[in-house]
Amino acid sequence: MNPYRSMLFVPGHKPSWADKGIASGADAVILDLEDSVPVADKDEARVTVAATIDRLHSDGIRADVWVRPNSKSSGIQAQDLETVVRPGLAGLFLPKVFDAEEIVRIDAVVTHLEEVRGLEPGTVGLIVSYETAVSMAHCEEIAAASPRVSSLLGATGPSADVGRELGFEFTPGGLETLYLRSRIVLAARAAGLHHPVAGVWQDIKDLDGMRTFCLDNRQLGYRGMVCIHPSHIAISNEVFTPEPELVDRYRRMIDAFREAEANGSAAVDFEGQHIDIAHVKTAEGVIALADAVGANA
Repeated sequence: MNPYRSMLFVPGHKPSWADKGIASGADAVILDLEDSVPVADKDEARVTVAATIDRLHSDGIRADVWVRPNSKSSGIQAQDLETVVRPGLAGLFLPKVFDAEEIVRIDAVVTHLEEVRGLEPGTVGLIVSYETAVSMAHCEEIAAASPRVSSLLGATGPSADVGRELGFEFTPGGLETLYLRSRIVLAARAAGLHHPVAGVWQDIKDLDGMRTFCLDNRQLGYRGMVCIHPSHIAISNEVFTPEPELVDRYRRMIDAFREAEANGSAAVDFEGQHIDIAHVKTAEGVIALADAVGANA
């Protein structure tokens, strides 16, 4: 998966909002067929989303396009997948997942649709949203259930599905979700997924709170944010872009280590700190991330 600093939810039945989302600078947009679409509009929204994917793909837009289908329990997920898996779709943002078997079944359906529609095998990714107690209890198995799984998200916002399922009360400090968010990061890294995404900040007008929320999750190991409003995109992009000063320091640190290595040393004193190959690998990862998101800036 591309390193998304920001992913923006867009109601699928409002195609003009997709253009606004892209204009906001989001690295990816998520055309939503689930919670933001009224039940009476589900069938029409499905067709609208397909048309939006086609149009954006034809226009060669910079942002990647994902779709959140309805959950398996809704009874209409199969119709969603049949309609939206097409050229221009980066992946599916799966809501209310319960277990690994569900991921395996969706993988099989997507594999079939890729084949019959001439898509390169494996190009449609999956982001798993942990919104049920059962899914959280099987967090690791779900993360490793398919090579299509690109990222994980969970323990989101006040009064949302996971809060209701687990009974916690949301606070901006996040102590009530610290275990859950930490477990998701651990499950992601153990499955070889290096770009878990956090979210969502629901207070649209509290931009300072949004910034703090982003920073707290970055420090925990998340690498991007799922957003619900365009005003949050610039903040998310800023927070999850490695600071130029840090990147410059890491480049100098690597140079110093390589020079010491060439002289027969496996470590170097760099600006008062002991640096060895482990630190160099960390620095290289940050530089690679900075280079990758720089193309999206």
